[in-house]
Amino acid sequence: MAPLKWTTHTALSIRRRPEVRREEYLDFMTFQRNDRPLFTELFGPMLGLKEEWEAQGATPAELDFSAFRYRCEERWHVPVVTGRLGGFPEIPIEETDDFRIWRDGLGRTMKLSKRVATLPIPLDHPVRTMDDWMRVRQWYAYSDARFLPDWDTATLRARQEGKVICVSIPGGFDEPRQLMGEEGLCTAYYDRPELVHDILQTIGDTARRVLARVSAAVQVDLLSVHEDMAGNLGPLAGPLQVREFIAPYYRAAWEPLAERGARLFEQDSDGNIAPVIDTFLEAGVNVMFPMEARAGMDIVALRKKYGRRLAFAGGIDKFCLLSGPEAIRKELEYKVPPMVASGGCVLSLDHRILTGTPLAHYRFYISTAWELMERASGGG
Repeated sequence: MAPLKWTTHTALSIRRRPEVRREEYLDFMTFQRNDRPLFTELFGPMLGLKEEWEAQGATPAELDFSAFRYRCEERWHVPVVTGRLGGFPEIPIEETDDFRIWRDGLGRTMKLSKRVATLPIPLDHPVRTMDDWMRVRQWYAYSDARFLPDWDTATLRARQEGKVICVSIPGGFDEPRQLMGEEGLCTAYYDRPELVHDILQTIGDTARRVLARVSAAVQVDLLSVHEDMAGNLGPLAGPLQVREFIAPYYRAAWEPLAERGARLFEQDSDGNIAPVIDTFLEAGVNVMFPMEARAGMDIVALRKKYGRRLAFAGGIDKFCLLSGPEAIRKELEYKVPPMVASGGCVLSLDHRILTGTPLAHYRFYISTAWELMERASGGG
């Protein structure tokens, strides 16, 4: 097998030309304005797709995605750290043509399968007991080192340029999962709840202090959190666990920002998140993505259920691009008109573009999406 040319997240990143200013984006996602539809790619291609497209005659502009027409906002992520700051030095262990193994900053043994993934899998985790947590807890403490040089003036400049001002916090599920592993965290909800509470209390206190300083200096527009806490059959934590552990952490970060004018609280979680949507809405979340169709996240049905309480990004079944024009048009005809009519949805594929997607199918997807969006918006 020939070695891949594009092998990292950075190499797989895509070029877009953001043209939507912050005021329009914020109004659109809060259902205050719906002048024209928004359409983008959330994540870009999977490993190996660029090589396939190159062999199919893709131009350089198609390979970096600048050839494709999107309409989206430009974001500025405030250069501050709300999560782990510090850690162990990384130590290489083994590397072959197929995989790489190393010890990461948390002390975990990580394995990356080079030919199929850009994200590694942890083979072990550092926290099982309260004593384990106390050994790494210092990395989550507040310090002025969490603010990068020129963070405030750079952010004020970005706001003047019309960018959406974003800050993020560690996931209320995802960060304990990084420390404990999925099984360790899910059992700890029952047999070591004090450990989970202390982790989230520590992370939350630091995040709140950072966010308070940021929002005192500049208007924050959007708070984001990455969870990836669900598979196709449902989430790994149910409403009871979200309400007891995660929701207080969310509210403590979000409510002070909302009081100062922040308008969007955005959660990224793959899979079927439906059983806990209501609980997350109670905690302040009002935007969710990527809304994976094959996991049962039907954005048309969810819009009927939640109305203007919940905005989306994503939602278009990435698998339909494997099947060809008929399947692509059917998917778009079902989802584009109601989402364009209601607003509050940045239409996009519901995750990375699958390896094996023909370039011709993607070209058809882009042109058909715009045909339907412009028709639904009256020529927008």
